[in-house]
Amino acid sequence: MRKYWHVFLVGMQNNLTYRFNFLARALFGLIPLVAILCLWQTIYRGKGPGASVGSYSLAEMISYYLLMTVVDALTAVNEDDWQIAADIRDGNISQFLLKPIDYLWYRLSLFVSGRITYLAVALVPLVIFMACFHQYLTLPAGAPALVGCLLAIAMTALLQFFTSYAMAMLAFWVLEVSTFIFILFAFEYIASGHLFPLDILPPTLERALYYTPFPYQLYFPVSLYMGKIAGAEMVRGLFVQLAWVVATYFLARFAWARGIKRYAAAGG
Repeated sequence: MRKYWHVFLVGMQNNLTYRFNFLARALFGLIPLVAILCLWQTIYRGKGPGASVGSYSLAEMISYYLLMTVVDALTAVNEDDWQIAADIRDGNISQFLLKPIDYLWYRLSLFVSGRITYLAVALVPLVIFMACFHQYLTLPAGAPALVGCLLAIAMTALLQFFTSYAMAMLAFWVLEVSTFIFILFAFEYIASGHLFPLDILPPTLERALYYTPFPYQLYFPVSLYMGKIAGAEMVRGLFVQLAWVVATYFLARFAWARGIKRYAAAGG
């Protein structure tokens, strides 16, 4: 593991070189969030005092989006899929075929270093922003909810990474993978609960989404924290999320094994 620890440290150093970019991304990323919060405040104001949308009061709805922002900062894939596809297209993976380094664990080390660096740089503006809405913030529903949420966040990060890694493997077969990445991002943005909480959807549609990995990429850990999912349902959800992590891991391994058979180095 020492070599991957070294990759992690190198990734931290490289990311800190572009810390202003991380800071700018974090600051400008708060602008759409402000717009969404203002929109929901207007919706609730029009419904009258004590109104709710689905099972959410105004405070719970704003808490949902604030928590979503934190989970997204901890788990979102940031250009890793593009970089992996570029490595394949440009022949840079040739060096990993000649050295005792597993490319998947190499990229995972860089992914973790990138998330930690981003969170460190974005922490101050994020805390200031959340302090402005402190009256809406809710505490965890309990110790089990907090522990379950932390486990779910760790698995969310792995699920996001393995999914993006498997998608990037398409670069072995097609020259440009951007279309596929954008399609996946569009589905994920809506079906993961990024745009709105999934439990305000019609029950049939919500249940259908749980047959996909998308709810476990964002909505699930936030719902655990807020107590929307608890007890046996929480345990069952954690096992399902773990199953999706394992499935996407083996999918990533399978795509690499098949793709490397048709790989022809064009550079590197």
